[in-house]
Amino acid sequence: MKTDLPMFEQRRIEANVIKPIYEEMKARLGVDMASEIVGAAIRKAAIAQGEAYAAAQGGETSLAGFHGLMPQWTANGALEIEMLSQDDDEVAYNVVRCRYAEMYREMGLAEIGHLLSCGRDGTFCKGYDRRIDLTRTQTIMEGASHCDFRYRWNADS
Repeated sequence: MKTDLPMFEQRRIEANVIKPIYEEMKARLGVDMASEIVGAAIRKAAIAQGEAYAAAQGGETSLAGFHGLMPQWTANGALEIEMLSQDDDEVAYNVVRCRYAEMYREMGLAEIGHLLSCGRDGTFCKGYDRRIDLTRTQTIMEGASHCDFRYRWNADS
């Protein structure tokens, strides 16, 4: 579902709903099973959200169109980006500050922050257009100095 609400605010609202559910699942099922369930649900939601964004663009998708969605994720300084390259076939950048990670830590959700945000990235782009591939080797959420996003257009997919 596409909305004009900045993604950071959407994620805060979602996290406030997910937190007590996750805590209850942890108590009943254990950390591993609770994390697995949350991760699977978030990935499915990310695909559906990507599909909704593509539909909102009339199904006319491209890497440039996908990258054009970025302001919703970066609004109000939610992400600080260092752009490395951008053309029709590749968009490469590093996130050098992630307020999403900071927010999840403050909420006591650091252990699943990667599931709530980072885990969406690769599946969201596939929901938007299967020809977009994401390679990322590290995230701030999991302790790295920066997140390395490398999106590539794969016309053969």
